[in-house]
Amino acid sequence: MARIASFHLISEPAWKIPMAMARLGLDRPALDRVDGLHFWRLLGTGRGNDTGPGADLRRTAVFAVWDDEADLDRFLDQHRIARRWSNASESWNVRLRALGGHGRWRGIDPLDHMTQGARSGPIAIVTRADVRRSAGRRFARAAKEVDTELHTAAGLIDVVGIGEAPVGRLATFSLWESLDAARAFAYSMPRHRQVIDETRDGDWYSEELFARFEPYGSTGTWNGRDPLEKR
Repeated sequence: MARIASFHLISEPAWKIPMAMARLGLDRPALDRVDGLHFWRLLGTGRGNDTGPGADLRRTAVFAVWDDEADLDRFLDQHRIARRWSNASESWNVRLRALGGHGRWRGIDPLDHMTQGARSGPIAIVTRADVRRSAGRRFARAAKEVDTELHTAAGLIDVVGIGEAPVGRLATFSLWESLDAARAFAYSMPRHRQVIDETRDGDWYSEELFARFEPYGSTGTWNGRDPLEKR
């Protein structure tokens, strides 16, 4: 198999918030029946580019893994869910090839059998964790501090906080100018390094994932622009 992943951000006007939230549940049976859709998660999002606690109820996201690119093409061209995304107030879609990582998402390794990407150029990173209830307050405090540090990082293109029910299943999707820029943040920012050590020493997570991707084939807009255009 030559699997690829995709990430989708969908924004609706305020009056459609009840429908947007309901579809986080109602779309599940339909996605379960999509041919070639190996793995998927319907996600809520944080406010703006804030990765700390909080939610933007007008915006939702989807992370998906496809058995091959033709399956994603068919979904985007023909499926009623994808047609609804294209008619939203704003939507952004990007295709992803794997660049490595570790961990699992609800017991599944989403990188398994995925097509390998190119390490030159921009990269996308997904980080996610199931935070233990006992560590919830400590994680929330640390997340705010790391978010502040993140937004000073050189080479960050954009970032969005994402998560799924119940509370505590938290993640981020970020875009970086290069792999070197992402590594510089990961290993050079002092508070971020401290938090990594604290999560391990305190056993904050029951499950976690860190995954790097080559983003390509983006369409639509995120906050009024395609962040990968001309990169």
